[in-house]
Amino acid sequence: MRGKPEKTLSEQVRDKVEKPSIKTKEYDGNFKTVISTGSTLLDLAISGGQIRGGGMPGGILVEIFGPSGAGKTVMLAEIGGAIQRQTGSIMFFDPEARLNKQFAQIFGLKIKSKDYKQPDTVPEVFQAVRKWEPENPKVINGVFADSLAALSTSMEMDNSDGDKMGMRRAKEFSEELRKTCRILAANNYLMVCSNQVRVNMDAGAYGQKYTTPGGVSIGFYSSLRLRCSNPEKIKQKVKVAGKEVTQVIGVTTELEVSKSSIWKPYHKCKVHILFDYGIDDIRANLQYIKDFTKNTTYTCCGESLGISMEEAIQKVENQGLISDLKNEVIDLWEKIERKFETERKPKER
Repeated sequence: MRGKPEKTLSEQVRDKVEKPSIKTKEYDGNFKTVISTGSTLLDLAISGGQIRGGGMPGGILVEIFGPSGAGKTVMLAEIGGAIQRQTGSIMFFDPEARLNKQFAQIFGLKIKSKDYKQPDTVPEVFQAVRKWEPENPKVINGVFADSLAALSTSMEMDNSDGDKMGMRRAKEFSEELRKTCRILAANNYLMVCSNQVRVNMDAGAYGQKYTTPGGVSIGFYSSLRLRCSNPEKIKQKVKVAGKEVTQVIGVTTELEVSKSSIWKPYHKCKVHILFDYGIDDIRANLQYIKDFTKNTTYTCCGESLGISMEEAIQKVENQGLISDLKNEVIDLWEKIERKFETERKPKER
């Protein structure tokens, strides 16, 4: 009697496919549901050892900080869009008053007028969070602030001379976060804030050269802090009328988990962001496999996709290999992580 034909590698990988933005518990982690950032590698860096594929759990405060142009707003939009696709509600605070709502839709985020606010001061943000009643409290709902550095104090708005040193803002962050963090945890809200970096004039020769505005309380109360590096340009060459033209189509930013109460910190990954597309997960996954397998071409499930990144991306999309590619990256990442697992016996306590 003939047995069943052996499955191809591609079919084996496809059998493991999970939903892209929400996952159920598989590992020994302490949470069951997570939201994808839109980047497989960033999801893994955040909580890949807690749940297959990783991601952001609810009930926490997240700070994404870094230089201008690193893609912080795009990341907020990607995460907000993922929450909406899972029937969650979002509230978006825009103290910089520069968010283009139509542009945000490119990244999957749809903002209604009632969900969009332009606060002036720190208390306006956190008081609104504490009073918020989302439509579906049983799922992860998201609060976004872009960015914390643009928030003022009532003293500053009233042109008062009582806050010349800017200390009141740090105190307000500390006061409001003490009241709000328990609300986030109790209601399973995911609050993601972007922040800028400033040169630390008091660092001295050996101190930390950069700091984030708003005092130290934001870092203290954040369960997850992601630091963005200076962005690198993604360039593309095309021929027009026989002449080669080069244009910058996006940026590549390296992110480091600088603090985490979710899983191990200090994991790093690269996120590729295209201006008219958002986070390009396919590009990052193809490059990740090529870098670690030392292949001369871009590959997926052992099959060569050529030496051109743009052609490889087209083949992945046209042949429906997106999920296969993602799962191959997850498997490779887990294989690497297992190499660092300790073989020591449990500590006697």
